[in-house]
Amino acid sequence: MLPTFHNVTVRSNNGRPTAPLRFGLLTPIVQRIRHLAPADWEERAGPAELVDLAGTADALGFDYLTAFEHVAIPEPELARRGPCFWDPLATLSFLAARTRRIRLATQVIVLGYHHPLEVAKRFGTLDLLSGGRLVLGVGVGSLAAEFALLGHDFAGRGARADEMIEALRTCLSTPRATFHGRFYSFEGWHVEPVAVQERVPIWVGGQSRRSLRRACELGDGWVPFQLDLADLRAMLRDARPRLADRPVPLEVVLRVPEPLDPLGAPHRCTAAVDQLRDLGATAVSVYFRHTSPAHYRDQLHAFAQLFALPTGPAEESVDAADR
Repeated sequence: MLPTFHNVTVRSNNGRPTAPLRFGLLTPIVQRIRHLAPADWEERAGPAELVDLAGTADALGFDYLTAFEHVAIPEPELARRGPCFWDPLATLSFLAARTRRIRLATQVIVLGYHHPLEVAKRFGTLDLLSGGRLVLGVGVGSLAAEFALLGHDFAGRGARADEMIEALRTCLSTPRATFHGRFYSFEGWHVEPVAVQERVPIWVGGQSRRSLRRACELGDGWVPFQLDLADLRAMLRDARPRLADRPVPLEVVLRVPEPLDPLGAPHRCTAAVDQLRDLGATAVSVYFRHTSPAHYRDQLHAFAQLFALPTGPAEESVDAADR
């Protein structure tokens, strides 16, 4: 039997309750990353299973779906990174047509692989098609071999990423943009369509203190990965003065440290979320232990019940028959 609903509330530094904690899904099937414990069935799964699980998450009140970006993985890296990454733009565009409310988050696109106007056109189109549900997760990239394969500079990727975010602020939501920087310069070009959101949320991913500084100074959220709780705690503590200087609070999007089992171990599930909430998370990315699509669907339902996710009217999600 599940315990009492665990409607988690984020608290500010003065202890007053703020917005409820939101939960996003590290989408199965489309990203078979080793440390996310993919199941054997995911290798055989395809669009039908993906649509079913994404639609279920949408109907149950999960806040966002994710998709990672890698073009190609060198064979020596397969054991560490995993073999499969569906293209984030194609995947999220497909899911945009099969869902109603859930946001669509890249986690992350590698900034050094793209030009700002290219991102504005491609992901602006996704924002239009989805009715303003894009969350643009960005990162500097960490795979030097992939940079070399694609003909991009790895050594200068940090400075280039900073300028890229600045350039994106000028062109994501307007067809006529002007920007002049060290790496990117454009004026007198028309790009249409662009995003329908007046300000597309930009979440900065990374493992370093620099990524957190980049998020504080240029982004709307921070999405750390592969950091233990002690490192997260220290980095967020040290960043408090910078966070306090922001006019708008920074989204802190933390990932659960291990796959959750809300059906079999609900108390461990709530304890893991409580740890991240206490660190300052405003949103938590989750993934589950599972043995089949049906088991995964049951885990989604159990998690939504455990945390009393804010489901909306049934008509807001695509009916199962339409999937």
